[in-house]
This record gives sequence, structure tokens and C-alpha cells, in this order.
Amino acid sequence: MSRRALTLLLAGFLVLALGVVGAFRPVPYVVLSPGPTENTIGEVGKKPVISIKGRQTYPTSGALSLVTVAYQGGPAAQIDLLTALRGWIDPTVAVVPQETIFAPDRDPKEVEQENTVEMTNSQDSATAAALNELKIPYSLVVTVVSTEKGKPADGKLQKGDEINSVDGKPAKDVEAVANAVKAHKPGESVVFNITRGKDKLDVTLQTVAGPEGQTLVGVVMQAKYKFPFDVDINVGDVGGPSAGLMFSLGIFDKLTPGELTGGKKIAGTGTIQPTGEVGAIGGIQQKMVGAKDSGANVFLTPADNCAEAMKAVPDGLRLVRADTLHDAVLALDALRTGKGNVPACRG
Repeated sequence: MSRRALTLLLAGFLVLALGVVGAFRPVPYVVLSPGPTENTIGEVGKKPVISIKGRQTYPTSGALSLVTVAYQGGPAAQIDLLTALRGWIDPTVAVVPQETIFAPDRDPKEVEQENTVEMTNSQDSATAAALNELKIPYSLVVTVVSTEKGKPADGKLQKGDEINSVDGKPAKDVEAVANAVKAHKPGESVVFNITRGKDKLDVTLQTVAGPEGQTLVGVVMQAKYKFPFDVDINVGDVGGPSAGLMFSLGIFDKLTPGELTGGKKIAGTGTIQPTGEVGAIGGIQQKMVGAKDSGANVFLTPADNCAEAMKAVPDGLRLVRADTLHDAVLALDALRTGKGNVPACRG
């Protein structure tokens, strides 16, 4: 073999070796792919996704499925270049920069915990929205989450205390309680009427000045819904707020006679407000693929996601625009009966 041929052979080998090594080097990207779907009127692990106790429920059929996005990668388990390249050529997945999912200054565990909290809040909002749609009254209570060490509330208010009023003014929400405290000058007394267990108590606290001069007592509060019956939602490891619409529809279906789906497999996505407004979500392309793979042929789509969804809708999947829970219920009624308007996504 000539020196020139040997040189070319060695160069080729080095290029190949470097290519192989480079293909397995970690890269700061995340692969998003269609995740599992869960039927909100079905079961997960032989347990109903939605359980309602203390109120009459009715039989359901078909499916009202929430859809999810699975991700691969992240700061703790970065993908390699080869995986990223496979993702770039697969039309059903997306490859995005790592920082779009995991902010550089955020601990991944914090992100997971935040997703769990968002899911819990989404379930409460979904229940509230369904009850509003059904004209079933419920109440909102402000509860104590924690107190700040060394502040007036420390040792006097306890986690789980329900705040009924402040200086006789109803605690309609967290903002109302905070405003009632701020109405005082630092050093003045404020009276909290609370429920602790079965007892109602008056707790008097002397206010102090905060770091910016604001009046405070050092209490962290959270508004919680008080529903007239128990609604338990079981979805395993699913996190985030995007299943709100489908939870609301599942609750609505179980609490009303007849079958909302007419036996059809319906999938969808969207955040939900207690008032029923449906909000936009991320990963719409992957969620539509997951819906189609689950056997659904109708996909409830938030209005703000319609334009994006129209560009990548899988064949055979009908996009139905959902502005509010009420609109979604009317659309499903129209699909079931063949009468009425079914709002469509428009490009």
C-alpha cells in the first residue's frame, strides 16, 4: 500500500472514529414525543380516573381522553447527538433546546414539584368549572399554609386553619385577607376569626412592618375550594395543567344522565378556569398524534392552539375548537345527535 493510500485510510478511520464518538456525546436538547393517553371516564390500574362520592352519578361510555407529552433528556439525563438527529427526522416528535423546558436557574426537581402542584390546581379548577356548568353551588375557603418564623402569626395560626374573616370582613379570597391586614398601620392589632377542627376561634395579632414598609403578620395562605361532595382524580404520574378541560368533561359526564360521547372516542386538551374558559397548551403536535394513536377521531382543541394544530393535524382526526367548557359540551351534544353547530378550527 502506498504512503498516500495509507494516509487516506488513517484519515478516514479517524473521521469515522470522531463521528462515532461525537454521535454519543451529550447535547443540551430535549426530545418531545407523544405520551400516554388516559380516559377520564375510564380506569387507571383498576381504579376509576374520576371517583365521585356523595352525589348521584350516571353510566358513561366511549372515551374522554386526556393526552400527554413525554420527554427525553434534561440536565440530569442529557440525550446524545444521535438521539437528537433521530428526533429531527421524525415528524411525530420535536427536538427543542433544553432551556425551553428546564430554565437554567431552576432545579429539575422543583420543575417536577411545580408540575404536580399545577396538576392538583387543575383538578380543583376542573371540578369548579363542571359544577359551575351544572349550577351546583360550592364555596371558597382561605386556609393557612404556613407561618413565618418570628412573625406575629408564628405559633398563633396553624397549618390548615380556615380563615373566616379579618376584623369582621369576610375572607372571600387571599387578596381580601391581605388587604384587610394592609389596611392597618404596623403595630396595630388585627383580629382573625378562624375555624380549627370543629372550633371557631378569634385570634388577635399585632401587625409589623415588612421589608418594604408594608403591614403584615407573616402568614402564607392558599384559597381552597369546598365542594358539596367528594371528587377524587387519579392519574398517576401525569403533571401540569393541560388536562383541565378533559377532567371537567369527565366530571360533567358522570354527574349528568345520558352519555356525553354517544360511545365515541373523544380526546382533547386545554387548561381550564373555574369560570369555564379553556386556555392554550404546549406540545399540540405530539398530543394530536397521541390522540390518533389511542383511536380517537375527534380532538377538542383550545382556540389559541387551532392555527398551530391545523398545520400538523394527522389524517382522520377532526379538530373541534373549544373556547369554553360550555362550548365543548354543546359541540359534543351536536356530534352525538347530529344536530347543532360543531365549531371547527380554521387555518
